[in-house]
Amino acid sequence: MANMKGILKIAAAGTLALSLAACGSNGGGSNTPSNSPKANEGATNAPKAENVKITFQNIYPDPADPKNIIMKKIISEYEKEHTNVKIELDSLNQDQQKAKLKTQAASREVPDITVVNPAAQMKPFVDAKLFAPLNDMVEQNGLKDTFQDILEFYSFDDNLYALPDGNNIGIVYYNKELFEQAGVKVPTTFEELVDVVKTLKSKGIQPMAIGEKDTWTGSFLFMNVVLRTNGPGFLQEVLDGKKTFEDPVFKEAVDAFQNLIQAGAFQEGATSFDYGAGENLFKTGKAAMYYMGSWATGGIEASSVNGKVGVFKFPTVNGKGDPNEFMLAPGSAFAISADSKHLEETKAFLNYFMLNFPKEAFAAKGAVGLAQKVDGDFSAAGYSDMAMEVLDLFKDVKGGDLAFDNTMNPGTAQVHLSSIQNLFVKKTDSAAVAKEHQTAFESNK
Repeated sequence: MANMKGILKIAAAGTLALSLAACGSNGGGSNTPSNSPKANEGATNAPKAENVKITFQNIYPDPADPKNIIMKKIISEYEKEHTNVKIELDSLNQDQQKAKLKTQAASREVPDITVVNPAAQMKPFVDAKLFAPLNDMVEQNGLKDTFQDILEFYSFDDNLYALPDGNNIGIVYYNKELFEQAGVKVPTTFEELVDVVKTLKSKGIQPMAIGEKDTWTGSFLFMNVVLRTNGPGFLQEVLDGKKTFEDPVFKEAVDAFQNLIQAGAFQEGATSFDYGAGENLFKTGKAAMYYMGSWATGGIEASSVNGKVGVFKFPTVNGKGDPNEFMLAPGSAFAISADSKHLEETKAFLNYFMLNFPKEAFAAKGAVGLAQKVDGDFSAAGYSDMAMEVLDLFKDVKGGDLAFDNTMNPGTAQVHLSSIQNLFVKKTDSAAVAKEHQTAFESNK
């Protein structure tokens, strides 16, 4: 479970994005990341078993998502080089994948490669010995050295069990044209944000988009409010017995969040929009703002609003909080089943995939917020002004918090996710929301 030392460590890791934005940092103006020479080496000692099928469960179902494109390109190249191997994709949205993996884990039928979230979300799978340690694999071809300093969030008892695809921060994307149409400016306080929402609504412009059918989206936004009312470490303080969910700062966050909802911030029926559908409202110019992790940058760049979008830090709430403290998102990660029938071949493929991932992500303009180091000239490579703005935000990160479900145990997290989702449907007394959380926490200790 991530403690504050670990949280601050990932914040420091986020500053490695400084190297991402450095112009001409690889010399000679080349746009090829300098860590790419090893990428095509793969795992040369991999066995040559015949007719190997590797099931690759992933959360890149959108064909327009740069990560979907990157994934399919790397797989195609691998299959050409390894004619005995066939990679079978199982592409799901995040909530679908979580539910499916939970069912698969119960019967020990975990796919060869699957996706897990860090820290508390991973621990039950590791405790059940469902994942293979990857220590030996990451030492091949310098793979471990390609990662930022975040692998501790995927490690237990000195064993590494998953490899992340991202290292991100929570930010607000906004459509400059829609802001101009409504005559509003970027808010610097939460109260101004609520006023901007009301003005946009009065002009017939959808203020914000969200995909709250996937419950983590609302939680991710809500916990940024908590980060402002409390400062970093609220959940850790609850775990340590120093605070409870009935603390005034938590109830203050619930009230503020409900003010945003009641002002009409989100689209009607928000809980029926999954992550992709919610994001598409923003990417098609039908919503003025979108709060999400910086991983959304590549998809927005590839959309019809590219060139119209700016970003801003989540504002203060009731005068509280530091905008340079962000929701920190060590990304979802790839784990290998301990029961894989082709364990060595699966390790060889994942090794190849991760070695090639930074190079292909950079080329596909999807390298903002990677977990791996990328040393390339983003500006010369044609990344948008918005992407450069996001990279600049990484320079300001001085701390923050992990998501709720990456910190609390699954039982408490599930009650939390449902509780926050319910706020999108009806207004609820903040004391009742706080009590619901505290009861769940005490019941799941």
